[in-house]
Amino acid sequence: MSHAPRAGRLLRRACLSLLAAVVLPAAAHAEWPERPIHLVVPFPPGSSPDLLARTIAEPLGQALGQSIVVDNKPGAGGNIGTRLVAQSKPDGYTLVYTINGPLVTAPTLYKKTLGYDPLKDLAPVTLVATSPNVLTVPANLPANDVQDFVKLARDKAGALNYGSVGPGSSAHLAMEMFKYEAKADLAQIPYPGFPQVITAIIGGDVQAGFMVPAIAMPQVRSGKVKALAITSLEPSAELPGIPTMAQQGFPGFEAISWNAILAPAGTPAPVIERLNRELATIIGSDAVRKQLALQYFTPAPSTPEALTHRIRSEKARWDAVIERLKLSLD
Repeated sequence: MSHAPRAGRLLRRACLSLLAAVVLPAAAHAEWPERPIHLVVPFPPGSSPDLLARTIAEPLGQALGQSIVVDNKPGAGGNIGTRLVAQSKPDGYTLVYTINGPLVTAPTLYKKTLGYDPLKDLAPVTLVATSPNVLTVPANLPANDVQDFVKLARDKAGALNYGSVGPGSSAHLAMEMFKYEAKADLAQIPYPGFPQVITAIIGGDVQAGFMVPAIAMPQVRSGKVKALAITSLEPSAELPGIPTMAQQGFPGFEAISWNAILAPAGTPAPVIERLNRELATIIGSDAVRKQLALQYFTPAPSTPEALTHRIRSEKARWDAVIERLKLSLD
């Protein structure tokens, strides 16, 4: 009896199984999303990342035909919520809306306890927006630009203080980079948050601080503090009239805040591509641009590859600052 028919049937079954293995996952991706998507924000309700995430969540849900559930998971400077997503199932139903700290400086500051590698455990979707910090000083400080401030700091070496929101924070690392480049000596005074820092600057308890614009600018407009510079390489449309650090003798000085959306590593490529495409349209819309501007952010949607490059390049730059300080938060 010939075994050819049986061999043929086995071959056909093998081919059908292989075809199903290829087609069925693709079909599943095409049907995504079939249920609500959780957007983890690793910061408290009412924080700037939370407000911006909610601004994007509603139109994204409309575009995808599913609800976007914003989950606040604050703690450890954003590391707890970011780690939660890094360890989540890569099925397209869990995303993180985070800032640069958990992606750029945290791996070096928390080498032993972080629990995730941003470049290995997360899949970039898109950059959302960027914002410079503002070098802020008391209104009565005899310095009207960065060079004035540098001269004052050198003349009064060791006598001036600056406010930060703790070791390893953006306010701390930016000032330490500035001190190194300016060859100036200022002592760090840490505070629980930026509202306390601006109060200390107004009162003259500290003589400077790199501040988030949403906290600094109302006090600048009221005349209680002065804004000497912003920390983006280019002037900001959201902060007109304030020169950059680069324009005042510090070429290449950049210390910006940015927000991004990422998924767990291994999330299917069609899902990442769909999210990137929808978010590019949403971030570029007039309604979202207006909301971002209220927080002094500039829309900056990107490709996943560009976001990966940003994480790598900024990590290298800030690693140099952290290692020079011999700073560890483990």
